[in-house]
Formats: sequence, structure tokens, C-alpha cells
Amino acid sequence: MGPFLETLFGGLMVGMLYALIALGFVLIYKASGVFNFAQGAMVLFAALAMARFAEWSPRLTGIDSKLVANLLAFAAAALLMVGLAWLVQKLVLGRLVNQEGITLLMATLGITYFLEGAGQTLFGNDIYKIDVGLPKDPIFLFEKAFQGGVLVNQEDLAAALIAAVLVAVLALFFQKTGTGRALRAVADDHQAAQSIGIPLDRIWVIVWSVAGIVALVAGIIWGSKLGVQFSLSLVALKALPVVILGGLTSIPGAIVGGLIIGVGEKLSEIYLGPSLGGGIEIWFAYVLALVFLLVRPQGLFGEKIIDRV
Repeated sequence: MGPFLETLFGGLMVGMLYALIALGFVLIYKASGVFNFAQGAMVLFAALAMARFAEWSPRLTGIDSKLVANLLAFAAAALLMVGLAWLVQKLVLGRLVNQEGITLLMATLGITYFLEGAGQTLFGNDIYKIDVGLPKDPIFLFEKAFQGGVLVNQEDLAAALIAAVLVAVLALFFQKTGTGRALRAVADDHQAAQSIGIPLDRIWVIVWSVAGIVALVAGIIWGSKLGVQFSLSLVALKALPVVILGGLTSIPGAIVGGLIIGVGEKLSEIYLGPSLGGGIEIWFAYVLALVFLLVRPQGLFGEKIIDRV
């Protein structure tokens, strides 16, 4: 039972990180109808900004404190992502209103390559480490219930808690604030929301800004675990099967889909890997997403689209 629970907990914690990245896809799609293929590049760009700003902060401020450097770096990276959201809206998406979905998708692909190139130009292409003080040593839990206990990585546990708190904050923001209700109104019907005075341009900038902050938090966590490198954008794309599973328009679906993918990857690697060969974690999520596309294309919590003619 102990090894099974270790695998299960590991999968749940990784799944929360997948869900955190998937939220960026869902938020932007719900508010603007744009499938943001650039979300993975946003995670990479934000992580690069955080890592480099944390290095530069002591030299610029003269304060040799890791906590101060991290706080200043986070604030600067967050402002950068908000500025990026404004530029994307003003220079790209604001000029493509009412265009075909494929046009908007290609625009986000262009943003992807721009961010990857800009990140390399501004911050370099080395592998950087983000150290925000997350504990690294594993601990044993439930030692009295199971012989030897359950080994849990403290960093994964802390990262999962941070992701869960951010998800809860976003849920409260959407449910309890006026801006959150406006965002939900825009998601339900753009034209109706505009007819009652909700400014779509401002709402879209807010949504892209929130998605940028989410990408920053996800980038910090993944950067702390794996180091900040350009393969990080590929890790972030693991959120694509998550949104297919949970539904592209559902925030709860992103959370549930992330947990299913995380747990499924870990359990399949441990219990199916010996018979099917290694590397199951690489393709498991995409095969599961393909099955869902064949059986339930709208995902577990997505809205079923019915066209009447």
C-alpha cells in the first residue's frame, strides 16, 4: 500500500501543476474565444524573467538578501507579463476581432515564436535555476499507518499547495468580484456583455494579465524543480491534454483533468511500464486525450455544442 500511495500522491501533486498551466488556456478561451497556443511560451518567458531579475536585483539595489531579490524579481516579472498582455491585446488580438478561429490560432502561434526569440535575446539561452526557498528534502508521512511510511517530496507538496491556493483565489475572484462577474458575462455572450456597457478590450487585457500571472507562478514552480530551460515550454504543453480532458470552457474541468493526467501518468509508468516499456509518461496524456476526443469531444465538464439548422 505504501508504494501505491507514494505514486498516487506524486501524481496528484504533479497534476495540480498541470492544472495550473491549463487554467491559462481556459481563462483566455472563455473570455475571448481564442485558443492560446502561446501559453507554454508564456510560462517559459515568465520563468526566464524571474530567474534573471532575481540575479540582477542585488546588483541594482545593493541589497544582498535572497528574499528581497525574489520579491523584487516577482514584482518585476509580474509587471512584465501585464505589459505583455496589454501589447498582445493592442497590437495583435485587438486588430483581429471577429476573424476566423484559425486566424486567431495562427496569431497565438506567432506570439509563441516571438516570446521564445525575445526570451533568448533578452535573458540568454543558458539553463537558470530559480531558488525561492522551497524545501528539497523528502519526508515520511503516515509512518504509524504503514510500515516505513509514505515518502513525499517536500518541494512537490509545497508546489501543489501553492497551486491549490492560487486556484482557490482565482475561483473566489471570478465568483465574488465585479470584474470576475464581468469576465463570466463576456465568456457567456460577447455581444450581450458589450451591449450592457462591459468594455471588451479592458476585459481581454485583464484575462491575458491573469493568465500571465498564472504562467509566472507555474514557471517559478517548474523552474525550481527542473531549472529554467527552453524545454520548459514543451512541459507546459502537457496542459493541452488536460484541457481536452476537462473541457476547454471549464475551470473545474482544468483542475480535475490535471489531477487525472498527473495520477494516470505516474500509475501507468509504475504498473504498466515494466510490460509496455519505459517512456509511458511522455505519451500517456496524449493517448488519453485522443480517446476522449473520440468518445466525448467536449471533455468531462465542457459545454456540448448543438447546431440547429
